Order: sequence, then structure tokens, then C-alpha cells
Amino acid sequence: MRLSTRQAFVILASASLGLVAAGYFLGEWARLQPCYLCIFQRLLYLLLAGLALCGVLLPRWRTLWCVLIGLTAIGGVLTAAEQSWMQYAPERVVECGFSDPTLLERIVDWFGVQWPAMFMVTGFCTNKDWTFLGFSLANWSVIFFLVLLCAAARLGCRRKDDKCPLFR
Repeated sequence: MRLSTRQAFVILASASLGLVAAGYFLGEWARLQPCYLCIFQRLLYLLLAGLALCGVLLPRWRTLWCVLIGLTAIGGVLTAAEQSWMQYAPERVVECGFSDPTLLERIVDWFGVQWPAMFMVTGFCTNKDWTFLGFSLANWSVIFFLVLLCAAARLGCRRKDDKCPLFR
């Protein structure tokens, strides 16, 4: 199956929105309490979806959208890796929200006021309440952000009108 640039961007947007939905519903089902870093990652997935939708609407700017998606995915990798570290060594870190609010915490708090059901912080970043195959949600998020980064890089590096299998 060969994908056009628009189709590839639709897949990136769908994957990002699917991850947001899966995280939200898993949190509701398992009664997980999201922390600042969890919610920030959710915002980054939504930003990735928005950028990918821009790629659907303006595919001629493919390189720009792929660079912005890549940078956002790198931010997601770093955020999820920080949370993974906090879960691995909770005694070595200062918990989010216990000092003056950082820019990240202010952004998350603002979204929490706007849409509390989706963005309200109720948990701690050091908690590892749910695992699957030995990985926490933060660990899985690192993997998913890396996959999205690789997909954006692959899409951004392909030739202009190359319709190759799966982002080639």
C-alpha cells in the first residue's frame, strides 16, 4: 500500500489522537491520577495531532510540519523520560508542584481550569500506578513519542511526490 503525504499526515494525527483517547480512557477505567508530566504529554500528543492536521491541509509545507512534529516529539520523549526517571528513583527527585510553579506547571494548570475532566492534575509524577509488560505509562509514552518522531523524520525526508510504502 502506497501512502500520499496527506494520508501519512492523517495516520500521524489519528495515532496521536488515539493515544490521547487511550490514555484518557485507561486513566478513567483504572482510576489513575494524572500528574503534571502526564497531562503535559497529553497536551504534546494533541499538539502533534494539530500539526499533522496542518500537514493534511497544507501538504506542500510537508518539511515544516515534519520538523515541528519532530521537535514536539523530542519534547515528548524528554518529558516522558523525565517522568520515567522520577518513577525509577523517586527518592532522588523533587516532586512536581511542591515549589514555585514552573512554566510547564502553569500551562497545565491553565488547561486544567479550562477543561478539568481532561487536564486536571490529581496525582504525583513519581507514582507508577499501572504497568503493562513491565513498563509504566511514562515508559510506553517514550516509545510512542519515538515512533512518532521516526515517522515524521521518514515522512520529512522522502522525495517530493514519492508514494512509497508506509512513509518511505
